[in-house]
Amino acid sequence: MFSYYLELALRSLKRSPGLTLLMVLAIGFGVSASMTTYSVFRAVSGDPIPWKSSQLFVPQIDMWGPDGRSADGEPPNALDYVDAVALMRDHRANLQSASYRIAPPVQVPGSRRHPISVSGHAVYSEFFPMLDVPFQYGSGWAVDADTNQAAVVVISGKLNQEMFDGKNSVGKTLDIHGKDYQVVGVLAKWDPQPRFYDVVDTGGFDTNSDDVFIPFTRAIAVNLSNAGNTSCNSNPAEPGFVGMQRSTCTWIEYMAELDSAAAVQKYRDYLNGYALAQKNAGRFNWSPNNRLRDVPAFLDSQHVVPSDTKVSLMVALGLLIVCLVNTVGLLLAKFLRRSSEIGVRRALGAPQAAIYAQFLTEAGIVGLAGGVVGLVFTGVGVFSVGLVLPKDIAALAHVNFSLLLLTLVIAVVSAVLAGLYPTFRASRVQPAWQLKSN
Repeated sequence: MFSYYLELALRSLKRSPGLTLLMVLAIGFGVSASMTTYSVFRAVSGDPIPWKSSQLFVPQIDMWGPDGRSADGEPPNALDYVDAVALMRDHRANLQSASYRIAPPVQVPGSRRHPISVSGHAVYSEFFPMLDVPFQYGSGWAVDADTNQAAVVVISGKLNQEMFDGKNSVGKTLDIHGKDYQVVGVLAKWDPQPRFYDVVDTGGFDTNSDDVFIPFTRAIAVNLSNAGNTSCNSNPAEPGFVGMQRSTCTWIEYMAELDSAAAVQKYRDYLNGYALAQKNAGRFNWSPNNRLRDVPAFLDSQHVVPSDTKVSLMVALGLLIVCLVNTVGLLLAKFLRRSSEIGVRRALGAPQAAIYAQFLTEAGIVGLAGGVVGLVFTGVGVFSVGLVLPKDIAALAHVNFSLLLLTLVIAVVSAVLAGLYPTFRASRVQPAWQLKSN
């Protein structure tokens, strides 16, 4: 029977091509607008490490006091050097790492290539297992490399391709900021978005990859200055990078792995105890005002998902609803114009279910055609979002199979839903009235 209803639907659509085209374009435009904005929203609001995000926590310590808090009473979103080093020394988490952004020049020693500036981070050895960072060659450095300020480096696959032609470069030497470092690991493809371990510097999104990772202690020892954001509530008493380390300026990000509720509470108690100890020592003059949030909560507190993407999604959904309302009106007019045909079919014994099947099949075909048109519009929309959104965010939107399939499904389902009321009205046509009028 479906093939019969399909044939009737196609004949009906061919009889009024203008009306059919109008409905197809309405469905296609509404669905594509929704899918384009959804592709952006999905990219920026996704969990960057879903299998572990509930175990990764960002501690915040109020080292500035009431005068330095935000309007809602929040402490700084990063740590100063003194507190970061103290937390690393006390080591109250399973895994933990302080980090800060670096941007050194690099080159292969003895090569004729000019040095290139790259972006990276100074981290501790536990950074890699804590964040489940994938490796193509080698691994991260050992714990004693942190203690000994070892000249070792982990590089990205992209930098490995540029410097060593993509070959296994473990054990080779790389000149970083004028000093030789031994490559101990090469990363596989790793570009989490949002950039949850570097929200302070990137705002959550960055199209540039991190190409070098060196020991935190080594970076401090060779005065490799911070290339990220720095916030100060007062000017450092001493100049230079050393003065920055002794100040209350915040420039270091910190993350700790806590695998149970008990561990989280214990670490929270530790932070409060640490703040009280600083108060008793005369460094703080206020009660503890710390925060300890897991990755999703921290991203939310930092408003990583841009508000304009949420607004755009709501506007697009509203546009889809408007397009569906128009489609309802067009289908209603189309179906009721066929009241005589419906009356004859009912008089010959066709049940209401047959009328429903016929007209909902017709609505489904309109939705499928609208979905195909919507695929084209969605592709154009995704590739054009860079015209209205920052490039770091626009670059995250991609057309993939799941998006295309979702576009088709939503188009068909929307059209069928839009056809329910017109079909209901059509199925209520009284055969006797139609036969008498004809």
